[in-house]
Amino acid sequence: MTASREAARPAASPAAPGIVPDPARERTIHALLKRRVAEHGNREYFTFRERVYGYEDLDRESDRVAAGLQKLGVKKGDFVAIEMKNRPEFIFIWFGLSKLGAVEVPLNTAHRGDLLAYMINKPECRLLITESDWLDRVAPVLDDTGVEQVIVLGREGEELPGLSRPTLDYRALVDNDGAYQEIDVFWSDPFAIIFTSGTTGPSKGSLMPQNYALFMGEICTECAEYTEADRLYNALPLFHGNAQLLSTMAALVSGARMVLAERFSASRFWDDIKRHGCTEFNYIGGILPILLKAEPRPDDADNPVRVMVGGGCPPDLFDLFERRFGVVLLEGYGMSELGLPLMNTLKHGRKGTIGRPVYGCEVKVVDDHDSEVAAGVMGEMLVRTQKPYTMLLEYYKDPQKTVEAWRDLWFHTGDYGVKDEEGYFHYKDRKKDALRRRGENISSYEVERIINSHPAVLESAAVPVKSPESEDEVMVCLSLKPAASLAPVELMDYVQDKMAYFMMPRYLRIMEELPHTPTAKIQKQELRDEGVTADTWDRETAGYQVKR
Repeated sequence: MTASREAARPAASPAAPGIVPDPARERTIHALLKRRVAEHGNREYFTFRERVYGYEDLDRESDRVAAGLQKLGVKKGDFVAIEMKNRPEFIFIWFGLSKLGAVEVPLNTAHRGDLLAYMINKPECRLLITESDWLDRVAPVLDDTGVEQVIVLGREGEELPGLSRPTLDYRALVDNDGAYQEIDVFWSDPFAIIFTSGTTGPSKGSLMPQNYALFMGEICTECAEYTEADRLYNALPLFHGNAQLLSTMAALVSGARMVLAERFSASRFWDDIKRHGCTEFNYIGGILPILLKAEPRPDDADNPVRVMVGGGCPPDLFDLFERRFGVVLLEGYGMSELGLPLMNTLKHGRKGTIGRPVYGCEVKVVDDHDSEVAAGVMGEMLVRTQKPYTMLLEYYKDPQKTVEAWRDLWFHTGDYGVKDEEGYFHYKDRKKDALRRRGENISSYEVERIINSHPAVLESAAVPVKSPESEDEVMVCLSLKPAASLAPVELMDYVQDKMAYFMMPRYLRIMEELPHTPTAKIQKQELRDEGVTADTWDRETAGYQVKR
């Protein structure tokens, strides 16, 4: 492997007693782990399948990964793709790469074909680490990538199929004494490429610096007041920034323990929480309706969770969820490129908002000409931070998109929001999801909020579709709560007095379940692509009259 971002810098030297450590060297992922080892030895860090892993365990196993990869020629600045489900080896690889100054490229395990090849090729990954479970997805695209070698973690005794690239068993990779040539890694060096959702075009690779990872852990610790007494439940996929930064790094920063689950399971969620004594969970908005879907039980609030941190909770479910399960929900606003610039905190929070700027972050709302608007006026939210290397370095190999996003030295989020008189922000919509029908701007978020307020509705998604008249119309896809029934006309009657006439959906599609990503977000693009289906109700065809 050849180094693509190696820089000539002075060798690191240990800080003398009484000297303030150099943050450029101290604020890296693996340096924080080393400090925890020095402070606490092998104290418990995380649990997986009832097995406990301490700080020394992680340090030792990631040393072995670093030594094995260095022997293969991996150098500072090299990109290494990881395609794995949640398991300890994922964390070992991530920290091992950090020790070499190499960059992880975590791949969504749901991807196949061209998109999978694109995410491997964009950063020119020459090494791929995966599990035997995903070879059926990896093997077909290898010849379309620059991957030179594949490291495979299979089950004990499993005979791996032949691939078109040389393979190495993961166990052979880490069969060493953990000795490797230490590399000077700084807080400004990248540790990961996190791909955006790509809903407005090809997925962009956000190149994230080391200090960003620590900063995210600190924000969560500060807002939710984590301590060493907390135990964080991490059931979101490790290939996603949420699981890596808001749980794994937050636990490392705060000294809390983490419980790593293989995946989110609504049926096992509360049992896992109670068995492990978990006090916190990071949620994606779609998870909360799923948990509420379960039949209520008298002991729903009898659980150890004190706080759940996330975003996108349907407003009408907020109080219901808190009362039923006896928890506090802390909502915020974030994206891969920025982390969490806005958060509610235990000390300062307001329901129905996405909070106020966290320490070191600035947020303003602007019009289409980037002029700041008054409180109460909707516009695009722009963000920047005061602390070094706490946002993306660039969209990798995409300078035009980088410049567009950073014009006027503010990051343009592409999200609409409103700042109120007391400085709290209210999320309104994605610019790309804002609908325009017959000259009127429509917030899909507001349409969904009203639809979701019907007692029979579990969740919904408002999307634009082409009508026979070749203009955009509003279509709402929704699913119902268990045992609930709802006729389209009944729902339309319910929302008539709650939304403007031009917001009223023309099409309603009641589905058994809406499509979700592995991180529980509704896949609106899939619904847009499917458009008006045979099971879609059309108010025009039905002769339903909208009041004006």
